[in-house]
Amino acid sequence: MTERPVLAVVGAGPAGLAATLAAAARGVRVVLIDSAAEPGGQFYRQPARGLGARRPEALHHQWRTWQRLSGGLGAHLAAERVTHLSDHHVWCVERESAGFTVHALLGPGQEESVAVRADGVLLATGAYEKVLPFPGWTLPGVVTAGGAQAMLKGGLVLPGRTAVVAGTGPLLLPVATGLAAAGARVAALVESAGPRRVAARSAEPGGLGRHRVHPRGLLRRIRALTAQPAKLAEAAGYAAALLAGGTRVMARHAVVEAHGRDRLESVTVAALDAEGGAVPGSERRLACDALAVGHGLLPHTDLAAGLGCRLDGSTVRVDDEQRTDVPGVWAAGEATGVGGAGLSLAEGHIAGRSAAARLHGSAPDPREWAAAARSRTRLRAFFAELDGAYAAPVRWAERVTDATVVCRCEEVTAGAVREAVGTLGAADLRTVKLLTRAGMGWCQGRMCEPGVAGVAGCDPSPARRLLARPVPLGVLATPPDPL
Repeated sequence: MTERPVLAVVGAGPAGLAATLAAAARGVRVVLIDSAAEPGGQFYRQPARGLGARRPEALHHQWRTWQRLSGGLGAHLAAERVTHLSDHHVWCVERESAGFTVHALLGPGQEESVAVRADGVLLATGAYEKVLPFPGWTLPGVVTAGGAQAMLKGGLVLPGRTAVVAGTGPLLLPVATGLAAAGARVAALVESAGPRRVAARSAEPGGLGRHRVHPRGLLRRIRALTAQPAKLAEAAGYAAALLAGGTRVMARHAVVEAHGRDRLESVTVAALDAEGGAVPGSERRLACDALAVGHGLLPHTDLAAGLGCRLDGSTVRVDDEQRTDVPGVWAAGEATGVGGAGLSLAEGHIAGRSAAARLHGSAPDPREWAAAARSRTRLRAFFAELDGAYAAPVRWAERVTDATVVCRCEEVTAGAVREAVGTLGAADLRTVKLLTRAGMGWCQGRMCEPGVAGVAGCDPSPARRLLARPVPLGVLATPPDPL
């Protein structure tokens, strides 16, 4: 009997789960590796079992889809077609002559590492939040929008009793609605994008150029957006719920400063002009003890870059089968472009089917995933236009004072970054890092890179990192335990 090929799937969010189910159903042994204790990713994040949540479905959208994915995974686990490794934090994937070795740190301590051998690798590593700095953003009580959502879904806790949700992007609506439904008073949803201006993002490095509105581009965007009426209806439902609950929805506004002594007490909000600058005299102060702020998502590409996969800007390049240009490596979901759970499910399904066929030594038939491919095409077009509509304000960096910390790990201020550029002649992020230590801390620039780049006026393209997460020296010096 021929031994089944092994596919390592990194990430148990929508894309990873869809890929796991598709591949396991077609004779591939799947090792599903994920850093969380439970599958689901951020979108389907489940409350900790010890909390005894009685109605977890109340925290989620598309609950039936989650039940289908969870039930399918359970069936494959019972049949031993899938091995689920939870609390495994992948820090490197090695390409070898006979396949791949996936290295992962174990558990909360992350002081021991194991190695998983596989014939192929499917990267469903998701995305992380983009947060742009502003005065007061390091105060306790200020969290990311996704962080607030994770606290609610995973811990059944609120970041505060009175919240402001701010930034830009479609994530803000469900976060604000979820907080309100859980009992928080959402004082305001502060969205820097405006409903009437769908602006083209300036190509100037650092994002300090001007908005340019093109009538033909606007018409194209309207067509792409209206091609997904269910998405628009979903957004309208969120907005209606917020307005009915008394939440003030402030379009073309931004939080310009957070205030507080020991923790957050209030924020200052200002209207934005056509170029993204704060309108003088429009400032108003809102009392709150929680601020959930985010400016979109960035694809998590460290593992792909470490394998030598080609990137298109900040995303992993894939073909119609979701294959990267590295043989034996597939990618699906937010790593190939941020587009929500529906797009991740479609890409994961295609990638899983393709991997199963290729690992069995045959060419797949694209007709078998035609429906998923059509969904992928429509959703990619929709989110490409949505991304343009939710571009961050181009002049946001002008509101960052010199005293504002922009790299939290190393406590580097905006003034130090500006001195490195203006006085010491730094012309790129690497030089700024060497001169200021910005990006040398625990996150290795993953969180602060967009903010430092904006303040410095440098190209914000992601840096290639050898390791996808911090690793103890003892792990690097010790041969890993094979699984």
